[in-house]
Amino acid sequence: MKKGILIFPILFLMVFHAATTHAISNQPIHWGFKKGSNEKQADAGARYDSLLEKYGAFYKGSSDEKILYLTFDNGYENGYTAKILDVLKKEKVPAAFFVTGHYLDSASDLAKRMADEGHIIGNHSWSHPDMTQISDEKIRAELAKVKEATEKITGQANMQYLRPPRGILSERTLKVAQDAGYVHVLWSLAFKDWQINQQKGWKYAYDNIMAQVHPGAVMLLHTVSKDNADALEKVIQDLKKRGYVFKSLDDYMMKEKVKNPIIGQ
Repeated sequence: MKKGILIFPILFLMVFHAATTHAISNQPIHWGFKKGSNEKQADAGARYDSLLEKYGAFYKGSSDEKILYLTFDNGYENGYTAKILDVLKKEKVPAAFFVTGHYLDSASDLAKRMADEGHIIGNHSWSHPDMTQISDEKIRAELAKVKEATEKITGQANMQYLRPPRGILSERTLKVAQDAGYVHVLWSLAFKDWQINQQKGWKYAYDNIMAQVHPGAVMLLHTVSKDNADALEKVIQDLKKRGYVFKSLDDYMMKEKVKNPIIGQ
């Protein structure tokens, strides 16, 4: 009898140890990196590079080609997205717009225009939560609501790109998103552009972008910024003069899948 009593706690401890050893970390990561300069790539460090690669996520492309990926976060509409779309259409530049539920509810006409003009609409969650603080089920529900609403408004049935709200993620949220069919798209170029009461003029946006730009940059801009809307045309034109080409996230995915089949799985 005593022998049986001893075996049970030992087995329990072995099972518990195995479970905890293989548990996926939910330690929050507040996305950040060493900014690019002099056309040298931004760098998030080996630890983050390895973690993102494990889950098919990315924040920059190849350093060998002067290709840029232009992305916008759309939490709400502030009157500048139409101007941004006009510039993209004029300059024939593809972009990805990461939208929330609030944006889809309040600016469905602009979301439809994005899709109609060939841009990618990505998932920025329904209510913009810190995903490390909600359950797996809640994460899936947040993503599903955006996907379903986007399809209803635009006809875009496929949605595979996710930008984590607030730039906060963890290994757990990476895995939950990957299992739901999403690729985390982070960024390697950004600046403080989202504070609508602290806009500093178009040149502030222009200078920040041009100072950080590098081959393979995933550029993050916020459409609520008047500075961005006013600077965008000159930014695009001057980057083209410097030999840069703007490509879509789909182009990135096709290129990376050839080199690394885990991307997008």
